[in-house]
Amino acid sequence: MSHPPELIRTTHARVSCDGSGPGVPAALGHPRVFLQIDENDGYVDCGYCDRRFVLIGGVADGADQSTLPDHPAGASI
Repeated sequence: MSHPPELIRTTHARVSCDGSGPGVPAALGHPRVFLQIDENDGYVDCGYCDRRFVLIGGVADGADQSTLPDHPAGASI
């Protein structure tokens, strides 16, 4: 298992991802998806870009991210 390409810590359990960010304009990202962080896992991965969102204070906050399995199941409409 390796570290996710980018880790974003958040205070919100519902987040959105469009693949844009520093050095990546929105036009070069991916369709915007909304992700729900499950409180039991404390994180979710974007199914497009593998960006990982970790709930601050959750069970995955401060954990070694390379030991956690991929968790792209948070995508929703």
